[in-house]
Amino acid sequence: MTPPADHPPLPPARIGVLLINLGTPDAPEPGAVRRYLAEFLSDRRVIEIPPIVWQPILRGIILNTRPKKSAHAYAQIWRDEGSPLAVITRAQADALNGAFGADVLVDWAMRYGNPAIPDRLRAMKAAGCERILLAPLYPQYCAATTATANDRAFASLAQMRWEPAVRTLPPYHDDPAYIAALAASVETALGQLDFVPEAIVASFHGMPQRTLDLGDPYHCHCRKTARLLGEALGHELTVAFQSRFGRARWLEPATDATLAALPAKGVTRVAIVAPGFSADCLETLEELAIRGRETFHAAGGTDFAYLPCLNDSADGIALLETLLARELEGWAGPA
Repeated sequence: MTPPADHPPLPPARIGVLLINLGTPDAPEPGAVRRYLAEFLSDRRVIEIPPIVWQPILRGIILNTRPKKSAHAYAQIWRDEGSPLAVITRAQADALNGAFGADVLVDWAMRYGNPAIPDRLRAMKAAGCERILLAPLYPQYCAATTATANDRAFASLAQMRWEPAVRTLPPYHDDPAYIAALAASVETALGQLDFVPEAIVASFHGMPQRTLDLGDPYHCHCRKTARLLGEALGHELTVAFQSRFGRARWLEPATDATLAALPAKGVTRVAIVAPGFSADCLETLEELAIRGRETFHAAGGTDFAYLPCLNDSADGIALLETLLARELEGWAGPA
């Protein structure tokens, strides 16, 4: 059908894939970190304390004390191109463009900070994307990660007169392709070490114990990932949870406490991997690779290695191609 001469121009129909990760400040500076934390810690999915109680604490204490400390931590890992999480997520999107055919546009966004999910969804719609796959890059489902990323996208779509059709990437914590990619990555990294680890620690981002009690599957997903990865490696993993915040009880055992206790048990050579992160970030590069090393050595450990995330490695990109192609079935064919 030929549209009338006065019909507004329409771009060719396309399909969009939006990779979504947690977020990052725009710069390793207190002001930028404060803006980022204000958005992050105001999310009701992340902080489930009633706002009337939480916001005075956040505005009156946390945002006046934490940004300077966090900015120092970010400064230790910041790259010339920007935040590692942003740099890697952008590289993942770039590597995937063209993988699913010329009509499939792959973009990326952050749940908190920039580029913002609403901005990228509007850009996709303007580019002709009539169907969009939302792809939160969290292997293990948690309401505070996967759900809030989708929430933000759905809220943005609710403002559109003409919405695209939407799919979401499900968790892939036990997907054979994910476990195989992890195992290959870990084996490669271990092969490059100049020592043989006596223990391999799998550190996952922590969550309040309350999330488990309320039925969130995150803890179970993490445990299953670690079990399957250990079986693939032929090496039982020590599971721990990092990034505790506040006074509430969090999932245990804690990563820092685990690392501090290992040397007293005769484990002086350790490698640590973070299977819950799709890209290296503050929590892996500063909290594990820097502070984790310091904790382990201070307790008497002699050899410590942080094993990188899948990132935009060949194994990592191949995994994403597999996962996304599956969810695009019926929308897009192979490139």
